[in-house]
Amino acid sequence: MTKTGIAFLQDARRRGDVCRPLDWIPEVHHSLGSGEAVIPDALLFYRRSHEHGEGGVMLRAFVEVDRATMGPERLAAKIAAYARLHTYTPVPVGRRRAAFHQEPVMEDWRRRYPVFPRLLFVLDGTGTAGITNRITALHTAAQQPALAGLVRDVPVLAAPLVDLLRDGPAAAVWRPAHNPDQHVTWMH
Repeated sequence: MTKTGIAFLQDARRRGDVCRPLDWIPEVHHSLGSGEAVIPDALLFYRRSHEHGEGGVMLRAFVEVDRATMGPERLAAKIAAYARLHTYTPVPVGRRRAAFHQEPVMEDWRRRYPVFPRLLFVLDGTGTAGITNRITALHTAAQQPALAGLVRDVPVLAAPLVDLLRDGPAAAVWRPAHNPDQHVTWMH
C-alpha cells in the first residue's frame, strides 16, 4: 500500500498538483449500520492545480490495494459494499425511517464528501493472467443490476501497480469496471 501512496504523491508533485502524505489516509471507517462498515485501504485527497484548467478541483478516491491475497470474486464483491455505502441512509436515533411529513434523510456519505469518491482498485502480487482475471471479475460484478447506480455515478477503475509505478497514476492506465477494454485516467 505504501508504494501506491508514494506513486500518487510523486505523480502529483511532478504534475504541479497537490497531494501530500496526510492526503493519503489509511483505513477510514464508513458505517453501514448494524455494526457493518466499509473500510477502504486508503482515502485519497488530490487537488488538481489551476494549470490544468479546472480551478484547483479537489478529487477524492477510495483506494483498494489488492495483493492477490483473496480470490477475484471476493475482490469484486467489494464493489457491492461500496454500492451499499453509496445508498446507505442511517435511521435517526429514536425514529423510524422518514415518514410523509418528515424531511428525507440523506445518504450518510454526503456528511463527509460533496461527491462520492472514485473507487480505485490497484492490483499487485500476481502476473498478467491474474490481473486479467481480477479485472474480469470486477467487470462481471459491475454488470449486476443492484450495482448500476454506483457504476453509473462513480468511476470504478482498476490498474496494475506496475503500470502506476512506470507511467504514474495520472496516466491512462486505469480500466473502467463497466468497460475494461478502455484505458482512462483516474481523473476523468
